[in-house]
Amino acid sequence: MTGPKALLDQDGVRLTVDEAVATITLTNPAKRNAQSPALWRALAEAGRLLPGSVRVTVLRGEGKSFSAGLDRQAFTPEGFEGEPSFIDLARGSDADLDAEIARYQEAFTWWRRSDIVSIAAVQGHAIGAGFQLALACDLRVCADDAQFAMRETSLGLVPDLCGTQPLVQLVGYARALEICATGRFVHAAEAETIGLANVVVPAAELSAAVEDLTAALLAAPRDAVIETKALLRGAAGRTYDDQRAAERAAQGRRLRDLAGVGE
Repeated sequence: MTGPKALLDQDGVRLTVDEAVATITLTNPAKRNAQSPALWRALAEAGRLLPGSVRVTVLRGEGKSFSAGLDRQAFTPEGFEGEPSFIDLARGSDADLDAEIARYQEAFTWWRRSDIVSIAAVQGHAIGAGFQLALACDLRVCADDAQFAMRETSLGLVPDLCGTQPLVQLVGYARALEICATGRFVHAAEAETIGLANVVVPAAELSAAVEDLTAALLAAPRDAVIETKALLRGAAGRTYDDQRAAERAAQGRRLRDLAGVGE
């Protein structure tokens, strides 16, 4: 057997692939894995580089924190070297500002595609952009020291990295509004109670819990998982009868495949 293969290691992001499992690691623990446009580009590139053999993608952060959110350097007049500062972006046209935010969002949009199941392994702080990155994944396994907070509103901003919809889907509108508008911390025990965390374990057991969940996800036939995920992802946007029809069509495809009957 071959070991994990490194496909990317740049700008605070490392991607390794071991057969059906990809691991994406945030690699700047000295800054609590603070995020930047360069990191977002690397995350988007990691999604593009995933081989077709990958079924489960695990996202983790090195060190004591998953991600403490956006690097505060973004709010300085200088911004990041080689990048337009947020102040410069704000002074540009509406179209340019919209396009730049859309590019940032690309780092957060691919985690829920139907051909993979993504797991965020969260320890310590997951704040702002870090919270939204955890929300980008299908599932969240949390250490008992995990702390989530959506601090954008406290800074006069809004959560704009694709986190608002999954947060509402997970915890409901009223609780999502309260969490975002107050910017308060949601600790691991509460996260599990309200459905934000799938499971909470002692910090020393986080890696083992992720490995157990990964193994369970890989136990089922891939195409059955893909079809089931697509059904569940689309359910909220369908009527009851449309969902029934989608279930029938998906099951028909599965039965034909199992019976070796072509379309």
